[in-house]
Amino acid sequence: MEGAESTGRRPLTRLTVVSLAAHVAFELGAGVGLPLASVIGPYAATGVWTAATGGVWVASARDASADKVLALANGFGLAAISAHLLGWPARRTRAGLPWLEDCEGLGPELMRYYNPILYLSGVTGLLALVRENRSAPALLPMAMLGLVPALIAYQHWEHRRLRRQAHTIPRWWNRRLRRLAPTP
Repeated sequence: MEGAESTGRRPLTRLTVVSLAAHVAFELGAGVGLPLASVIGPYAATGVWTAATGGVWVASARDASADKVLALANGFGLAAISAHLLGWPARRTRAGLPWLEDCEGLGPELMRYYNPILYLSGVTGLLALVRENRSAPALLPMAMLGLVPALIAYQHWEHRRLRRQAHTIPRWWNRRLRRLAPTP
């Protein structure tokens, strides 16, 4: 992948950030909110995610000097996907991989769409770390993986907040969560 590094193109990193954005957009479109929405609101959270996606996209076109930032971004994305797969009800596939049965109020009926989005993000993030971020210290993405327990706790904390908000401030972006009983 030296040609990609020398010209600043990182297709795997770009696919990772686009699939992470698709993951967040899927949650929003399905009516369960999105990360940070319970804290700063859905529009501000959408702005944060749009800016982060755009920032990684632009950085992925730079030379190897962006590798450290991109290794952190790819590592964080991998940690977020791992937190989903480890923190929500799942069954094992024939290959032994976790397959979410429900996540963040999406319900079992949407998991056949949601799981592939998560796996695409995870696989491309891992491949990007191995193939496109070679000049970055390996400890950077590993440090991001250390965030998995905190991300699991945050996902559940925010899910509870989003469920409460769905009952007290019903809107289009939290419509699916209104079907669930409010959390105490």
